[in-house]
Amino acid sequence: MRRRTYRAGAATAAALLLASCSTPGSGSAPEASPNTLVVSTPTEPDSLDPTLANTFAARLVFTSFCEKLYDVDSDLKIVPQLAAALPRVSRDGRTMDIVLRRGVRFNDGTPFTAAAVKTTLDRDLTMKASARAGELSAISRVEVRDPTTVRLVLKHPSAPLLAQLADRSGLIMSPTALKRLGADFGTAPVCVGPFKFRDRVSGNEMDFVKSTDYYDADKVRLNGIRYEFITNSSVATANLESGDVDAAEHIDANDAITLRGESGTRVLHSDTIAYQSISINVRPGAGTALSRSAGLRKAFEMSIDRGALNTSVWKSQNVPDCGPLPAQSPLRVRPHCTPYDPAAARALVRKSGVRSPAVQLMVPTGAATQREAQVIQSMAQDVGFKVSVRPIDLVSGLDLARNGKFDAFLEGWSGRVDPDGDTNDIITTGGSNNFSGYSDRTVDSLIARAAATNDDRQRSRLYARAVRRVGEQRPLLYLYHNRWFTGTSAKLHGVVYQPDGIPRFKTAHLAR
Repeated sequence: MRRRTYRAGAATAAALLLASCSTPGSGSAPEASPNTLVVSTPTEPDSLDPTLANTFAARLVFTSFCEKLYDVDSDLKIVPQLAAALPRVSRDGRTMDIVLRRGVRFNDGTPFTAAAVKTTLDRDLTMKASARAGELSAISRVEVRDPTTVRLVLKHPSAPLLAQLADRSGLIMSPTALKRLGADFGTAPVCVGPFKFRDRVSGNEMDFVKSTDYYDADKVRLNGIRYEFITNSSVATANLESGDVDAAEHIDANDAITLRGESGTRVLHSDTIAYQSISINVRPGAGTALSRSAGLRKAFEMSIDRGALNTSVWKSQNVPDCGPLPAQSPLRVRPHCTPYDPAAARALVRKSGVRSPAVQLMVPTGAATQREAQVIQSMAQDVGFKVSVRPIDLVSGLDLARNGKFDAFLEGWSGRVDPDGDTNDIITTGGSNNFSGYSDRTVDSLIARAAATNDDRQRSRLYARAVRRVGEQRPLLYLYHNRWFTGTSAKLHGVVYQPDGIPRFKTAHLAR
């Protein structure tokens, strides 16, 4: 096993778990075989069960061992993965036929068939704790047409459904493993993928080895891949510089700039579809100055200089914006942003009649997010707000946010290919990621109508109207779209880094 001179602090990643995990093995990491890629990532996945997983870290790891019906390419276009082609959709939009690749096997040797796809999708739709049920809610039933064709019968036309099948809802699990493990599938997951699960040491690392059953095994040049959880970007960068890891995923802009000036390393970047925002608790009875006053929320937004925030914290690496749809989206209409205007913000604070309105800004722990919160704190205090910053681990922060026990929450969203994934669950009534508690029937209707038509022009207009209305009421203040960085050894080649921000290591290889 490699030495890890700078591994201090990795165990704290356990606090970021959204679900408890049990792992096979004795609790000590297995010996890494030669030609194993070691990747650091700042956040440990929650569950490795696709039906239950809720974190971006899980999406990252799934790419190595669990393939989907569809994926996205470098232009964010949806392309077949386990499916043989894009689906055939009926004229009325009520059925979707998916033809599957032939000759594919799961990593336990089980044949990949339409019946296996139905088993996974039925589980996603009906399992009590499923995180996929809402994403697949347009499906009425799943039918097996023949061994390589599955039909989705829909309750209504659903434009976002294909994009969901290119994300976690499209991950297909071995029916043999599901029958054997049931609700414990995530402890020893089996899918179709270039690597298969070997072991997991909770709070520390997880290991995968090359699959002998993979249909595209000739393109896989690594013997295995190990993910190590290192929460601090500078520590991960030091591990990369020392050669203890081969790739450091999701490093801070400051560390990326440092690495660019060094020999022996490279920096990959992705102009992602992710965004950062501030959710403001606007639930009735929340009782805070911001929740009660749209004028104060406007003043708070006008106090934030997005450009200066980007420069001071992120070295101008992000893209300031005031809406959720990224520049890459063909359905995006550029939103009208509230300008930075501290004088007007001060006037609104005075007009509110609230002297030094108090705001507690909750922020996930981390050096970069702490700096960001402090800059926002300074800007808002300059116009009359009294801002306190509350660092908190992500799990606890999400729990408080979903239960409405906060004033404002600085948090990010990893983004989705279809605009529905950046809006529906986040700004519609009752959405599980609607932290602000915002509820507006007009917005709900606009988002629902946009999802129920395949007319891109109409969808674009509907999303633009919804984003504009949210922008006027300000339950969320959008700040910027992210550029993400992965540092690698100069010996590492073949990494694919898409705009969804997820590096793929299927074709990666090390020139030792």
